[in-house]
Amino acid sequence: MVENRPWLTVLSHLVLLAGCLVIVLPVWVAFVASTHEAATMLRPPAPMIPGTHLLDNYATVLFEGFGQASRVPQWLVLFNSLVMALGITIGKIAISITAAFAIVYFRFPLRMTCFWLIFVTLMLPVEVRIVPTFSVVASLGMLDSYAGLIIPLIASATATFLFRQFFLSVPDEMAEAARVDGAGPLRFFRDILLPMSRNSIAALFVIQFIYGWNQHLWPLLITTKESFYTIVMTVSRQANVQDGVVQWNLIMALGILAMLPPVLVIVFMQRQFVRGLTDTEK
Repeated sequence: MVENRPWLTVLSHLVLLAGCLVIVLPVWVAFVASTHEAATMLRPPAPMIPGTHLLDNYATVLFEGFGQASRVPQWLVLFNSLVMALGITIGKIAISITAAFAIVYFRFPLRMTCFWLIFVTLMLPVEVRIVPTFSVVASLGMLDSYAGLIIPLIASATATFLFRQFFLSVPDEMAEAARVDGAGPLRFFRDILLPMSRNSIAALFVIQFIYGWNQHLWPLLITTKESFYTIVMTVSRQANVQDGVVQWNLIMALGILAMLPPVLVIVFMQRQFVRGLTDTEK
């Protein structure tokens, strides 16, 4: 029996409110800064009430560009990040789910050896293999291209492992029933396994989209043309101007724009995301 302790309820709510304040306050400060002139942000104390330059600042960032690090319109930078994030996400899910399907439902020599070789790559993140990966991408002529941004990052041992564990929980009777009905492996995969995996796919979509959107080191390494810059590396470059005044109001506007796509993905897919992580059959 759970005891009713009002003081514990009050304490829990205070902790939650403090946590919300810690998370929301920096976002609010960034939003307020994005609505003021650059001169206002250079005079202490920092304002906490929105200013009157919201539309001007965001229009300048999106359609004109600013600063010394990048003069391209930032809508193009956002588009590059969106293409990269979606490409990485869709590529990871497609490769991982088909690899897991082959490992679970097909019997071939060294099947488990292949799985463990895939699993071992968890110990080899991009930072560890970045030099040989860059060499291969450069030799294939994929520098300053969407293919170069996406293809080296689309393999995922984690997603393969999660799909494999899910497929192992599917009763063997379903595969037998599909075989009796005349369904081949691809039809069984398309009509039965994919619909059953939609919550897992949704959860992985959210995780991998944020992973692809937040990539910084790899785009920084392989892009030299401003037309292929991504949003994360652009924010970093704009905040590290050597000669000149940093336009914090425009940088904060760019930061707010950079947060919107991941936040929207989480907001619209939160229900499927939670189900994909908490389903009892997983």
